[in-house]
Amino acid sequence: MNDPFQMQPELRYGAPVCDQILTGRYFTIGYSWYFRQAKWTLEIVNRERHLIPENVQRMNNFRADTRIPERFRAGLNAYVGSGYDRGHLVGSANQNLRDLQNSETFLLSNMSPQEPQFNRDLWRKLEIAVRDLDERDDILETYVLTCPVFYFGVVIETIGRHQDDFGIDVPVPHAFIKSVLAEDRKGRHRLWTFEMENRRLDGDLGDYLVKTYDAEQIVGGRFWDRISGGDMHEMKKDPIAMW
Repeated sequence: MNDPFQMQPELRYGAPVCDQILTGRYFTIGYSWYFRQAKWTLEIVNRERHLIPENVQRMNNFRADTRIPERFRAGLNAYVGSGYDRGHLVGSANQNLRDLQNSETFLLSNMSPQEPQFNRDLWRKLEIAVRDLDERDDILETYVLTCPVFYFGVVIETIGRHQDDFGIDVPVPHAFIKSVLAEDRKGRHRLWTFEMENRRLDGDLGDYLVKTYDAEQIVGGRFWDRISGGDMHEMKKDPIAMW
């Protein structure tokens, strides 16, 4: 069997463990059968963007991921009337050079239930900040690891049992972690890791920086186990722009 860590460019620096690795054409999903959603997603933001400068329109073709056994995957009806957004883990605007590339971000395996005021506000600002970082002339590639988070000892809300085509509960994450690894054109790396609760949030992005080690403890796996380097968690006030 081929080793996805050797074949997928976004896995070059490692990824946490998971139940099932779903290798796409442009990003990889580490899926959790237990939580009926990704344990993590890993991408290179618009890989090889210099070769295809034009962007495509957002596809909006949400659909179930048939690579996952039916009893472990969410269907479209799970979100109907739930009050939660189908929140992208790999952002649609992060993968918008080709129609097929953008289309893959609308698989439900790339979705988690997100509170609308979270998804459309500070989470969106973080995604935009990552894209701004990636567009800098001195940045070669930007790797992004995104993980839904479930806290021990906190009640977990679920959606979907009475509306999902397969009769499954889909747990609502308590929070999300995003770890951003940027490689510049001199081969140097910088790392920022954010933890954000799945609710309306105030403040600046810098308020949500955490130690990558602590985030790994929460998720239950090492993030970048094929690389060693400094952790930039101490940066504050628009942390990505300050680098």
